[in-house]
Amino acid sequence: MSDTGISIINEKVHKESSFVEALFMEMEKVIVGQRYMLERMLVGLLTNGHILIEGVPGLAKTTAVKTLSSAIQTKFQRLQFTPDMLPADLTGTLIYDQKTGDFKIKKGPIFANIILADEINRAPAKVQSALLEAMQERQVTIGQETLLLDNPFLVLATQNPIEQEGTYPLPEAQVDRFMLKLKITYPTKEEELKILKRMSVTDKKFIVQQIVTPADIIRVRRVVDEIYMDEKIERYIVDIVEATRRPGNYNLKDLQGLILYGASPRATIYLALAAKAYAFLQGRGYVTPQDIKSIGLDVLRHRVIVSYEAEAEEKTSEDIVKRIFEEVEVP
Repeated sequence: MSDTGISIINEKVHKESSFVEALFMEMEKVIVGQRYMLERMLVGLLTNGHILIEGVPGLAKTTAVKTLSSAIQTKFQRLQFTPDMLPADLTGTLIYDQKTGDFKIKKGPIFANIILADEINRAPAKVQSALLEAMQERQVTIGQETLLLDNPFLVLATQNPIEQEGTYPLPEAQVDRFMLKLKITYPTKEEELKILKRMSVTDKKFIVQQIVTPADIIRVRRVVDEIYMDEKIERYIVDIVEATRRPGNYNLKDLQGLILYGASPRATIYLALAAKAYAFLQGRGYVTPQDIKSIGLDVLRHRVIVSYEAEAEEKTSEDIVKRIFEEVEVP
């Protein structure tokens, strides 16, 4: 692409990304720190990609999702997942109407723009499959009827680490549907002091202004699609994903026995999309290798399945992905 073409995209991005800082400011009225989580949530929103947020209880995962939905004029629904939950609790059901003698559809809470699936790994397999259809097809089947979900439709799911009691590992097919998996850690000492000052009152009143509308998000998504990605960057993405499948081809022979399954082509698509959205958040109309590195771990950490050998060596998928980013040649 010519310099003029990139300049035009840069101007568009500069104009359309003006709301980003205002959105962060509104969210930071409630959330202290956690910029990493807030940025990634916006990446999901701008690319139509679902997000899985993992962390121990009390790290503001639920609060962050609620605050984001308050700053957007969207329909928000919080679902608390429990072991006794049924698919109908999520999607809705058919109700018999005595007057007409017909069955009518009663829509479930999944019919909203932003869904907070709280503690998703506490729900049984049938509920997970109902959510899987909604996430992948953006539609729900109730009885004989298939109903389309609203646009935008975004699932932001929180889960506690698997070691916690009463949790079930999510099926791999479902985990793969999440564009990003975020790992949230404890705040710094300074951040925790701010949290103490702001939150240690019984009556917490935070008024979050609505900054953007669903129409704005759909328009901005078209701008994100236009962000320029050089062929060298595209090849770099393919190399990174290929290295999770055939590490021996990238001077990573020591990883061969540690990876049971590499990332699927969905990882390639999501890495390209997420990198474009990340560049947009930085106010740029083109993708750099650093964008791929910044967002890559969140796209790949849940897609690389490690072997028993890796577990014996206490190597996680995260360790493997970091190593791949260190070794694969940057364009």
